[in-house]
Amino acid sequence: MIENGKVYLVGAGPGDPDLLTVKALRLIESAAVVLHDDLVPPAILALTNPLAEIVNVGKRCGAKGPSQSDINSRMIESALAGNSVMRLKGGDPGVFGRLAEEIDALESAGIPWEIVPGITAGLAAAAALGASLTDRRKSARVVIITNHRAAGSDAATQRDWKALAREDATLVIYMPGHDFEALHARLLAAGLPAEIPAALVSRAASPDQSVTCSTLDDLAHLPRVPAPSILLVGWALDAAVRRALAAQSAAVLAEADLLLSR
Repeated sequence: MIENGKVYLVGAGPGDPDLLTVKALRLIESAAVVLHDDLVPPAILALTNPLAEIVNVGKRCGAKGPSQSDINSRMIESALAGNSVMRLKGGDPGVFGRLAEEIDALESAGIPWEIVPGITAGLAAAAALGASLTDRRKSARVVIITNHRAAGSDAATQRDWKALAREDATLVIYMPGHDFEALHARLLAAGLPAEIPAALVSRAASPDQSVTCSTLDDLAHLPRVPAPSILLVGWALDAAVRRALAAQSAAVLAEADLLLSR
């Protein structure tokens, strides 16, 4: 039962409304106030209560938006007014969603809260590729990191890539950016082999999702794709990447044959 004066920290999943959890859907349909980020698509927002107050509090790189303190204040004020409040985030709220900061703010204000997990984009990216992130024959661990650079720092260069980028792990890199040449150099310097499979997935689980397969050696030549995107690297992806590259080659040959036959 949804409670007034409480904040629900809800994961909206990667974008497909069919991938919402049953609990998330129930809360979306009944919350009085919905504070959502930019990654929540219109198809999911269309499921909200028609009488609900819907506010976009999204922050995207390069665009001005509400500060985190503004979002915290909005959650607290709405809950203190006796509303059932949903803080709706793309993917899972606990994966690069600043969830810990929001929990701290709610705790300090004495506001009841509850986390409702969602399918994170990394899992949706693997599904789009048709791959498992783990394979007991090749990859016993999954390493989830972000390549995003916070203001005033360079998270990518400060990170211990050698400790993270191992051949027995699958790297799931959120917000990889577009400087794949630098990322390619870092992963090679960390000890990964040039032939290890890689896949760049854009807008996973959305109607316009795209998957570009490669190897680490060709990483620097990957195209710019629409955000949000996920970069997957690891031997567990090998079979899926090979299938995708074979299908791509077959499609190119079929198109060439069609042109020659005209």
